[in-house]
Amino acid sequence: MQHELQGIQAFVKIAEIGCFTKASQFLHISQPALTRRIQKLEDSLGATLFERSTRSVKLTTVGREFLPKAKNLIDFYESSILSIKEMATHQTGVITVSCIPTAAFYFLPSVIRDYNNDHPNIRIRILEHSASDCLEAVLNGDADFGINMINVTHPNIDFAPLVNEPFVLACRRDNELAQKALVTWEDLAGMRLIGVRRSSGNRSLIDQAFEKMAWKPNWFYEVRHLSTSLGMVEAGLGVSVVPSLAMPTDEHHVLVSRPLIEPVIRRTLGLVQRRGTPLSPAAEKFRELLLKLWSGDNSSPWIGKFTQL
Repeated sequence: MQHELQGIQAFVKIAEIGCFTKASQFLHISQPALTRRIQKLEDSLGATLFERSTRSVKLTTVGREFLPKAKNLIDFYESSILSIKEMATHQTGVITVSCIPTAAFYFLPSVIRDYNNDHPNIRIRILEHSASDCLEAVLNGDADFGINMINVTHPNIDFAPLVNEPFVLACRRDNELAQKALVTWEDLAGMRLIGVRRSSGNRSLIDQAFEKMAWKPNWFYEVRHLSTSLGMVEAGLGVSVVPSLAMPTDEHHVLVSRPLIEPVIRRTLGLVQRRGTPLSPAAEKFRELLLKLWSGDNSSPWIGKFTQL
């Protein structure tokens, strides 16, 4: 392929200059070497490209037909090589990250800002998925990597932990439970509990924790998204149990969270990646920034929320 490409480049240059001698000088090769390249190209194509005489070089009918196609081939080759080089040096490209909604909101914005400061021409696609769909997107190659919960696993997936956070009670400031420093799960008896649907990864963690216990939470409402449950709490429809990350980071005028104990239930979030599948240079750099900011970094803005229990 390399020899054929050299032959095509030689053909285009001779056609543009109209002289073998000047074309060889331009390409920095000897005239006999240039002639051999053209002969090999003509043998490969099975057609003569030039009419040669002692005084002139003219394109044959086939040569005139081939010239625009040859130029397009060279342009495509050069643009493709440039594109790959730009991707390898983090100048252009697209990174696709699949993640659960809370991770999309809390993990990614600061990392995206820092990353785009250094690599402004790399686009980032965020796919907000449920825990199971996030895993599927990574396995199928629809995403370079994902941010998911550790309990949603697969043998072909590697998991790198970022944070471990507790589930907390979300209630209104005027709720009686807001006056307590610690809230037990049995304190929620008689309350209208707002929970996520059974197929949710968060719900699975809670159900597993109570699997062998006599008392179990009685969910009055079931919703799809944690943000919906918080909206219902704010509207006074009940109280909810959410991961700490789901709560507003700044003090909210209505909503407050309280630690839930007996039992304390936690979830671990981290990066998921297909085992044995290398990332593109751009995606690998983005992944490294995520790990640097969140993995074991006590200066991260939400880590303090996770160490209260």
